[in-house]
Amino acid sequence: MELLASLVAEERWLFPAFLVMYAAIYCVGQLLVFRRWAPRQRLDGASCLISLFHGTPAALAAAGAILALPAGSRSFAAPNERLQEHVLDYSVAYFTMDLLHYLAFLPGDVLFIAHHLATLFVFLTCRYIVRHGAYALLVLLVLAEVTSLLQNVWTLAGIWRDQSPAAARVYGALSPPFYVLYTLVRGVAGPFFLLKMAVFYLSGQAVDVIPWWVRISWIVVVGTAIAVSNLWIWNLWKELFRERKQATAKAKKDT
Repeated sequence: MELLASLVAEERWLFPAFLVMYAAIYCVGQLLVFRRWAPRQRLDGASCLISLFHGTPAALAAAGAILALPAGSRSFAAPNERLQEHVLDYSVAYFTMDLLHYLAFLPGDVLFIAHHLATLFVFLTCRYIVRHGAYALLVLLVLAEVTSLLQNVWTLAGIWRDQSPAAARVYGALSPPFYVLYTLVRGVAGPFFLLKMAVFYLSGQAVDVIPWWVRISWIVVVGTAIAVSNLWIWNLWKELFRERKQATAKAKKDT
């Protein structure tokens, strides 16, 4: 709570400091933490490292910024508060750093680049153009990042599972709970909140503060992101069931 209070009182533009912080964390990941990994694994590890420093802190800060508001101010069209804009800048800095990572080292990962560009578009229009609607985006940020810690540990274990039996065990143990949590958040809570957001924005209630093109673009971007996320987790579920089926068949054959 003291940290949130200090952010509320902070009047400086914090994006440059956040970006420098993520750049430093990324360099530590590349040069120290994952220096013994293969080149592609080292790149993925450094990306996961900055995601670890973004996901859970961003979710907690976004939740705190929402709860700090009076109930009457939690509106899809409410003006942004200073704390909300600091939280948005924290996420903008992360997505900027990770986007630079993909553009510099993995330009062929078009899906991730498109995701980061779309996310930055939504955050930047809210933060710097319309200066309204941060409440909606912070709720979405909480939903997007509540799985971040589990996902990044699962991802790191997956990267290293071929070289480490321990990592393979961690990956196998984390897969079911991660898939369940991700499915509940992206398959249930996310679409439900998007529906509420779409109904509000399409009703024209925010017409005086958020232009139509911004509201429609937010709905399209968020809806597309949720759809792609659900397709991704569906494919992971199919792979998990296929592996379990194969393992069961092999066990029966061995006996």
